[in-house]
Amino acid sequence: MTHAGTTRLAVDIGGTFTDVALAHGDEIVTHKVPTTPAAPEDGVMSGVETVLAAADVPPEAVGLVLHGTTLTTNAIIERKGARTALIVSEGFRDSVEMAYENRFQQYDINVEKPTPLVPRYLRWPVRERMSAKGIPVITLDEERVMALSPEIVRYGIESIAVGFLHSYANDAHERRVGEILRDAHPDIPVTLSSEVCPEIREYERLSTACANAYVQPIMARYLGALAECLRGHALTCPLLMMMSSGGLTTLETAIRFPVRLVESGPAGGAILASRIAAERGLDRVLSFDMGGTTAKICLIDNGAPQTARSFEVARAYRFTKGSGLPLSIPVIKMVEIGAGGGSIARVDSLGRVRVGPDSAGATPGPACYGGGGIDATVTDADLMLGRIDAADFAGGDMPLATDKAAEALGDSLGEALEMTPALAAFALSEVVEETMASAARVHAVELGKDMAGRTLVAFGGAAPLHAAQLVDKLGMDEVVVPADAGVGSAIGFLKAPIAYEIVRSQFDCLSRFDATAAQRLLGEMRATAEAVVRLGAPEATLRASSSAQMRYHGQGHEISVAVPDPFCADTLHEAFEAAYRRHYGRTIPGVDIEVLTWTLELATEVEAPAPVSRQPACEAGKPETTKALFDCQRTAFVDAAFYRRDKLRPGTCLMGPALIAEVQTTTVVPTGFEASIDSAGAIVMRRHEQGEEA
Repeated sequence: MTHAGTTRLAVDIGGTFTDVALAHGDEIVTHKVPTTPAAPEDGVMSGVETVLAAADVPPEAVGLVLHGTTLTTNAIIERKGARTALIVSEGFRDSVEMAYENRFQQYDINVEKPTPLVPRYLRWPVRERMSAKGIPVITLDEERVMALSPEIVRYGIESIAVGFLHSYANDAHERRVGEILRDAHPDIPVTLSSEVCPEIREYERLSTACANAYVQPIMARYLGALAECLRGHALTCPLLMMMSSGGLTTLETAIRFPVRLVESGPAGGAILASRIAAERGLDRVLSFDMGGTTAKICLIDNGAPQTARSFEVARAYRFTKGSGLPLSIPVIKMVEIGAGGGSIARVDSLGRVRVGPDSAGATPGPACYGGGGIDATVTDADLMLGRIDAADFAGGDMPLATDKAAEALGDSLGEALEMTPALAAFALSEVVEETMASAARVHAVELGKDMAGRTLVAFGGAAPLHAAQLVDKLGMDEVVVPADAGVGSAIGFLKAPIAYEIVRSQFDCLSRFDATAAQRLLGEMRATAEAVVRLGAPEATLRASSSAQMRYHGQGHEISVAVPDPFCADTLHEAFEAAYRRHYGRTIPGVDIEVLTWTLELATEVEAPAPVSRQPACEAGKPETTKALFDCQRTAFVDAAFYRRDKLRPGTCLMGPALIAEVQTTTVVPTGFEASIDSAGAIVMRRHEQGEEA
């Protein structure tokens, strides 16, 4: 019998499919099931029961459940969250709409600004005021707060956010409003900005609080139901939630602050891509995760993804910085767009094909699912182009209807564009691939990176179908499709360290620095983090790292500085100036230095991965049959060799056009590409130069 601690279960819920992976000894068993939107826990338990049965593991043997989801992200992108109200300081009703009071595209008259999650008529001002030092200036008008009760009932409010000016310095007024609202409306969740984001800058703080309130009822209902289902199936082990930073948190914290889970599913994918890069000695990688509802793109350098303390979700204007909703949470930097297998395509008033951000999801799903969907989706296009075998989809458990896909493509696109269903499918595919390529380019420019020489790591159910076309558009040459690519994010959860990151604001100046208070704060933060990490790793060796957000007095933005061990005012001063000089090439003498926020991460040690090498070609692959595949270069169907992935041994080499099918996805090898199997069973695709031998 395997010890409980060595058996771990990972679950990743997407908008269309739910992925489950079970690590049992050296074996990983995976399964993919349609997401059940009305009750996501039902899909989870279906997948869990399947993998436990396949591995012959009793529920009691599972030592830890790791869970991530894109439900939060999808709710924000598709605007399917709760009806939310925002209570603000008098005079600041329009802060979330004014944003930064600038135009992110100065000369574009058609610029699309992000629409706040809370419309103006549901943003209610209350007379109160705290100073920047946390001193009460205007007493809270409690009668005004109580008078909002009829409005809450009238508008059917499902969740409330409270965001007062300078509440990060003194949260007394916010806490009092929370008490009044919870007494009057105990069934309505209340988000306080001072709890979810105790940091300066009211726009980012209010935006984060609104997003948290917007998704909280959805996530609270789901997570509560999931915990109950797990207990009912004898899975009584700890349940930890993957956060956007790649760390983990408890179920209770996730229910209170679901905004921290916005990128939880994609974070697992970034961890997987980082692991793959480290195994193969790849210094520069582009992680490409395309599921049923969204596509996620992340740059990975030197085996680690880029990280940040804030990011934008649901960018509305050509993926441009400033066109999304800012969230102040620790996060792995990536761009996420509404371009997945279920993304709906339509022709706009200018005769252009537009794809997403809305998705057919799992219900009714793409037209080809036969579940009642009538809109053309990316999956319908992939089926029409021959990238998916209709009879073999999901291992034959979900046969697809090609005739319904053709009908939807004809009705949604073909008639307006005067195209056949196949050409309409090609147009749809080109648009969604160019959309993803554009998002990748913009993301790289923002980070000061380029695409040249990078390797694309493709995973998620839809990514291997489009990976080669994407690298073509980005000018890259190589793609790695790992084993179990269709459930890549869930595999990433299993490979991630057990970690917890905590952020707390405590303002101080180095000229009068209170080292004792700072050490006490970091000690409290470590105790909180260790309580979470020990749930999943009771005996493991832990490593701690801490940083401080610091700046010169009078500056509007901070830089992250690694906290020396031990630290005092002098060592922090030296560390800040060294970091500042690396960023800006100089320091500013004679100016006091401020500390705004402290961050601490506690994580288990992770063994270095075993090296993976490209196997020398030992034999040419023998196709099982041939299938019709649309050639994007010739804009015509060609005969493509068809292979089963589980029958390809390391060292096998094959030429495009080809299809490599597995239960959870299909890898498309277009004309001009060759594919080989490396020592870890990953598919490696690269451009094939004319005259080059396979």
